Amino acid sequence: MKEPPVRSLVLDSQALSLLLGNDRQMVARVEASRRARVLVLVSALTVVEAVHGKTDVARLNWVLSRLQVEPVSQDDSMAAVRLLLDAGGLHGHKYAIDALVAAMALRAPAPVLVLTSDRDDWSKLCGSRVGIRDV
Repeated sequence: MKEPPVRSLVLDSQALSLLLGNDRQMVARVEASRRARVLVLVSALTVVEAVHGKTDVARLNWVLSRLQVEPVSQDDSMAAVRLLLDAGGLHGHKYAIDALVAAMALRAPAPVLVLTSDRDDWSKLCGSRVGIRDV
C-alpha cells in the first residue's frame, strides 16, 4: 500500500546545518518539499543548536525566512517530559532538545517526516509516529 504524502518535514540540527552549508541534496530536498506545499519546520531550539563560530548570519536569516520556525511553549515542555518518560525514563540533560523537537514534530500536521543524523534518538522518542530519514 502506498504511503500518504508527507504534510510536514522537520529538520534536526544536522539537516539545518547542511542547509546552511548549501548542501545540494538538502537544498533540493527542502525546495522540492516547499514546491509540494509541505510545511518545512524547524524548532527555534534547533536554530541555536545548529549555529557555530563560522555561521554566516545573513545566510541563516535567509534560510530561516524560507522555513517555518516553531517556538517552544510550556505545552511543548510537558509533552517532551512525557516523551522522555515514555521512552523508558531518558534523561532530559542528554535528550532535552531532541525531546522538545520531537514534541513539535508530533503536533505538526501528519504524516511527518524527520530529517536527522540521529535515527536512534528519534526512534526512542517517537517510535513509528513519524517517518525518519537519515541525512
